[in-house]
Order: sequence, then structure tokens, then C-alpha cells
Amino acid sequence: MARRPRARTRGVGAVVGESETVEANSNAGGMPMYAPPVDERFLAEIGSLPGGERVAQCIQCGSCSGSCPTAHWMDHSPRRIFALIRCGMRDEVLGSNTPWTCASCYTCYVRCPKDIKITDVMYALKRLAIKEGRTPRGVRAARVMAESFIANVHRFGRNWETGLMRSMYLRGARFGKLFRDLPLGMKLFRLGRMPLRPTRISPEGRAQLEKILNAVEETGGL
Repeated sequence: MARRPRARTRGVGAVVGESETVEANSNAGGMPMYAPPVDERFLAEIGSLPGGERVAQCIQCGSCSGSCPTAHWMDHSPRRIFALIRCGMRDEVLGSNTPWTCASCYTCYVRCPKDIKITDVMYALKRLAIKEGRTPRGVRAARVMAESFIANVHRFGRNWETGLMRSMYLRGARFGKLFRDLPLGMKLFRLGRMPLRPTRISPEGRAQLEKILNAVEETGGL
């Protein structure tokens, strides 16, 4: 059996830029297979975002997937998401529920041998998905919640729990569970956890927060 030629790579062993003929093994009938050209622009785009600077350093060890408490609910494990990014499969990545299922526990980042900020990359992927109007099936509620939370922070300087839930019900993200949520909502209201009116931070604090939010948005955040 002929030896399979090594793929020519660019950067950090990332992806092949041109089509290459690869010798098929005997199980494939000896027919040649072709590796299609890979678009490296998506990898470069993610690498330019905050937290994505070391994406190309991924060695596919699987520590992130093995550490993830929500991996079994994901379309693609974190390890596979990084492989798809390096292969330029933008639609597959942004259409996945993986970033939306991330619990933000940062265990993957702590255990990553290449010090990749995996959780921050997941946030970046969610921002890209929102920007491009992509809502994977089953995660619309998570997207509405994220957008409503950010709107509350911009408006009041902090989250307003009652307004957040109201937005989710009015936008249809959780309307079908309204009556099921009522007992818990009333309990939280009695405990002072669901105020009818929002609490605003001080004008000085809002001015400082606006500077932070504007700086974050300029770098592709929020």
C-alpha cells in the first residue's frame, strides 16, 4: 500500500490551502480522494477576536471536551468546534448549539495545555451568530435572554430580572411556560428577587460603565 503523503500546512499546522490528491486505502477500492480547498479566513477572523488569539494553537487533545459538563447536549464537542473552525466551516460552527450550551464554568480553559481561552471563544461565536441572525434550533430562548440582558445593562447599568423575564415572554421565547413559572416568580417576588421597578446605578457608575461597554463593542464584544 502506498504511503499517504503528508499534508502541506500553513501557520500552526492548520489546514491545507490547495487541493491535494490523497491515495485512498484498499478499503476504498484504490480510488484517489481529493481534499477540497480550505478557507482560512474564518480561522483568521476568530483569531482576531478577544480571546481567540491562540485558537490556531489547538492540538486537538480533547481535554476541553472531556472536562465539559454540558458536552453531551452539544451538536459538536468543544474539540470538534475548534477543528471545524480550522477547516473554515463557518456555517457548521455558527449553526451549532455548542456555544449556546456552554456553561461558562471555565474548566476547559483551566485544563487546556495550550492556554486557549475556550470559554471566551464560545462567547465570540455567540456574538457572531447574533450579528448574522443565526439562531440554531432549540436555543432561541438563550439568544433572547442574552440580548435582553445586554439591553438591561445598557439601560440601567445592571440586570433587571423582572424586565428580563418580561422580554422573554413577550418575544415568545418562554411564553408557553408562563403558567409553570408563576409559582416560582411569586416566591422570588416575595423574597425581593423580582422587583417591579429596576434599580439604576449611580450616574458616575453609569458613565464609567458606558466607557467600558463602548470599548468592548469596538473590539467586537457584546
